[in-house]
Amino acid sequence: MFKKIILSAISASVALTPIVAASAEAQTRTVTTVKERRNGTVVQRTVTTRQNNARNWRAGQRFDRRYAPNYRVIDYRQYRGRGLYAPPRGYRWVRSGRDAVLVADRGGTVRTVVTRIYR
Repeated sequence: MFKKIILSAISASVALTPIVAASAEAQTRTVTTVKERRNGTVVQRTVTTRQNNARNWRAGQRFDRRYAPNYRVIDYRQYRGRGLYAPPRGYRWVRSGRDAVLVADRGGTVRTVVTRIYR
């Protein structure tokens, strides 16, 4: 009886190994798009996505809430101990996955990103 349990556990771990390895690869993905314009200039755009299609936001990018899982506007006073501060006029803090992003009200430009403030 004990021998059957051990053999079934070993066979299950061998069968699940490729699935676990594939899910680790799917957690981060980088896509680079290269376009050549008529005037000969080349435009290159790189987007890195994490699990659940969450982006690694950087200052200057345009924020799109479609790529922000758990999107909601944040009250910065609840997270002062984690690095958030009062947003300047015309900006607001929003949540994107585990990160807090300071976004302009008009245009949606990212100004600051505070990573991993949520568990």
